[in-house]
Formats: sequence, C-alpha cells, structure tokens
Amino acid sequence: MSETTVWEQGSPAEELLVPPPTARTLPELLDACAAATPAGDALVSETTRLTYAELAAQSQVAARVLHSLGIREDDTVALMAPNIPEWIPVAFGAMRCGARVDAFNTWAKAYDLDFLLRSSGASVLVMVDRVRGTDLVAQLRALVPELDDRGPLRSNRFPNLRHVLVIGEDYPAATSSWADLTDQHATGNPIKEPSGRGERVAYVLYTSGSTSTPKAVPLSHRDLVVNAFHIGERMGLGEQDRVWLGSPLFWSYGCANAALATMTHRACLVLQEQFTPGQAVDVMQRENVTAAYLLPAMIDVLATQCAEQMRGIGSLRTGLTIGRPDTVQRAVVELGVGEICNIYGSTETYGNCCVTDHRMPLADRMATQGHPLPGVAIRLVDEETGAVLPVGQAGEAQVRGRITPGYLNDDAANSAAFTSDGWFRTGDRLVLHPDGTVSFVDRATDMIKVSGINVSPAEVESFLAEHPDVREVLVVGAPHPSKDEVAIAFVIPCSDRITPEELTRYCKERIAGYKVPWLISFVTELPRTDTGKIARRLLKPDAVVLVDAALAAERAGSS
Repeated sequence: MSETTVWEQGSPAEELLVPPPTARTLPELLDACAAATPAGDALVSETTRLTYAELAAQSQVAARVLHSLGIREDDTVALMAPNIPEWIPVAFGAMRCGARVDAFNTWAKAYDLDFLLRSSGASVLVMVDRVRGTDLVAQLRALVPELDDRGPLRSNRFPNLRHVLVIGEDYPAATSSWADLTDQHATGNPIKEPSGRGERVAYVLYTSGSTSTPKAVPLSHRDLVVNAFHIGERMGLGEQDRVWLGSPLFWSYGCANAALATMTHRACLVLQEQFTPGQAVDVMQRENVTAAYLLPAMIDVLATQCAEQMRGIGSLRTGLTIGRPDTVQRAVVELGVGEICNIYGSTETYGNCCVTDHRMPLADRMATQGHPLPGVAIRLVDEETGAVLPVGQAGEAQVRGRITPGYLNDDAANSAAFTSDGWFRTGDRLVLHPDGTVSFVDRATDMIKVSGINVSPAEVESFLAEHPDVREVLVVGAPHPSKDEVAIAFVIPCSDRITPEELTRYCKERIAGYKVPWLISFVTELPRTDTGKIARRLLKPDAVVLVDAALAAERAGSS
C-alpha cells in the first residue's frame, strides 16, 4: 500500500480463505444454492416461505411467463414492486431469458414514471397495482390511457412498451394478471439462460445525480456476485444466518447488497414490505433474525420506541448501517446489534465499496467505514488541482475496481463522473488513515442524502420551476437528527396566490415522497455571486436555522 492509495488487499483480518462463489450470473448463483442446499430457507415474507429449491423453481415459472411474451437476450424488463415475494423470482426469471431488469421505485408518481419508462425503453413492465395509499395503476394510466383499451397494448407515449403485468387485483383491459400467467406457466421446460453473460448488465438502478433527471446505473452479474460476497464476509454471514431487510429491494442497498450478500452465503432473506418499528421487532423475534440492514432513521425510531424489545432478540448479532458515529453506537448499545458494520459506497460502486469488519472494535466501527473491499481501490484527490493526496488529508474519494461501466445514454454525466484513467468520482470527501481504513468527512457536491436516499437539488428545482406561481427556486440540504439531511426549498413566488403549504401539497401529489422538500420558505431574492450566478452555499446557514426552528417548534408542541 502506498501512502496515497488504498489497494485491494482488504482488511488485515481478512485472509480470504473462502473464495467468492464461481457463479458468473445471478441465475447461476441461485441454481447453485438450490443444488447445494435445496431445503434451506431462502426467502421469508409476511405471506410466503420459500426454500432455495422453491425459489429457483419460481424464478423458472417467471422466466416461462416472460419468454412466452417474447423476452429474449438484451431485452429490458421493468419491475415496480415493494418487498414482496414475487420480486426476486420476477427479476431472476427475466435474467434467465437474458434480459436486464430495470428496478423502478414504488414511490414514483406519474412525473417520475414518465422519465423511468422513457429511459428504460422496457418492453414489459411488471408492477403491483398499489402500494399503501398509492394507486400505481392510476399513475400509469395518466401516462398510458391505452391501458383501458381492449386488445394488445399499444402506447403512443412509450412505443416500446408491449406488456404490463399486474401483481394484484386491479388489472385494466390491456394488461395481464401476473397470478393468471404464472398459473398458466406453472409447468414446462426450464428456460436456459444465454451463455457468456457474466459481464453483461443484470440490473439498472436509478439514482439522483447533479442533473435534473435521475441517472441510469447498470450493474453487471459477476461483479454483483463478488461484491455482495465480500460484504457478507465482512458481516460474518454463513448458511445459518437470517438477514432482515426493511429497505426496498429496488435500491442497491436491497437488490445489490442485502439480497445477494445473503444468497452468496446461502443464508435466508427475511423481507418486510413496509417498515414499522413494532412490526420489525415482531418479525425479527419470530424469525430468529441474526443480521439486520438498518438505516439511521430506522435506528432512531427503533431506539426511541422499541429498544428493550430489540435488545431482547438474542439471535441478532450483526448487520449494516450507513451512519455517523453516534448512529453506530446507538445500534450497538441501545439495540444490541453488537457486531453491526459501518459502510460507505453508492449505487455506482455496487452499493458498498468499504465495510468495517464485524470483528473490529466498536470505536473503529464508529469512527471509520472500514477498509475497501477486496478488488476495490480508493484514492483521495484535491478537488481543485486533481492531485492525489497523502494519508491523513481529506479529499474527494475516487474509486476503481467494481464500479458501474457508465451511466446509460448520458455522455455528459459519464464525462463528469469518470476520470480519463478509469476512476469513479464519488463526489464525497473522505480521509484515509495509516491502517488503510477510510472515514467519511462530507459531500463535495450539492447532493442531499435524505434517509439514505440521494436527492438531486437540480431535479427538485426543475420540478418546482414548472409551477406557474414559481418565479425562481433553489434547493439545499440541511442536517436533520434522524433523516441525515432534509431538502429545504427557497422559492421566489410570482404572486401571492400560492402559499408554502399549497406548494408542498402540489409536490406530494406529483413527485416521489422522498423528493418533496421538508420545508419550503418564500423569499424575495436569492443570493448571487459577482458574476450573477446563484450562490447555493450562502443559503445553507439559513436552511440550518429553518430546520432547527421547525424542530424546536415540534418539541414545544409535543411537550
């Protein structure tokens, strides 16, 4: 290891006695698990319990359904569903056909879904009819009124879209029931995955960036297998583990991390469709969960409402979280997750590129995000000069190794995100320690991290600017005790016909909930530089004051 770069040897405690699985693709991995431990628990949900043999069989049923609709190699299947038992069979079934899977978030409203369908070019959309209070079919119908036409689906807006398959009871005339299709294809010849797909795209995940629209991040089969295996090794997973996931599978934290860290160790994935603290505790207790994928907001509410019950789950020992030192400490001390690991990474780095070893002292797991995973290198550079920095000096982190091959159909974003010598610019500032571990310092970009989700200020600004009563808008992030950060929108209105509360309702009705500003403040002007550019950084102190005042008012109101 040089003084400026962390190379791929991983943690000193990591002897790599066990190599990653040899599977080149995700369906190969599932089949290998089914062959090795056919009766082993693979997936548990509120309604379903599947062994590895049963999960592999269900993915073959899904493959026969999709194959019958013409899905073949290099096609795209979009999947829009929460943590339901159909999610993994649908995804792996599409991959058996040689297709890639574009995972859509279920918080998307018509505004978001329009971009996702255009970007993906999917010929098949598999979706649930509704999630909680949101009618997803109605959101799609606003874009595709042809859903109610009898006969084959033909969308003027999305000409590539040929089939919409609905998981649920509300399936319009031009769509099909997923349950009916799986019944029809319950038996039949297995679908053989095309060969040589290890380096091909398995998932495309959508993440907010510096632009006004999300970026499509492709992740390849073999790198998904290897990266997830190393994450599981850092957690100390084995075949007897039962891994709880209450975060969405459509995030990299879910499908690229939790699901595959579990599968590469032939462990059992315990899915919770909708996180509530009481239900989470009940599920973990009932299923003897040994590992939990947590987020700062989850840790906060669990520690506040269910700490004693969490500490009473004797099986629970390890897990992952993205958090500040106090967050990691609360998970250990208040929740009893003694070996929880701290992580760093992004969708572009297959979810995580740095993970603390579960055997590290708590002080180290609190203060650092651990060593880079084997096969991953990190360097820190000066943001102004690009010079590589020495140990102990904070700079922008750049990653090489298992990183996305590049954003789809976005040359400008690729040019900004990747260096000429193949490193990915994370937009985060880290510091490298002499022992090879890294610590997160802050973000070098304007990206806002809301409860673990990237929110692009430019995207929210672009949406708000479309409102006829908004003259100008600027969105910045401010710290929040349980959400990490929240988005604050400073708006210059065109008239007095609109109020901040009405503008907030407008957002909630039209865009995904995590993109809705936590607070909207009307102002008469926005700060600018001498050259007339908006000076975003000058509003950050104001945003902090607004958040602190709002939180103080909440506390006063509840006392």
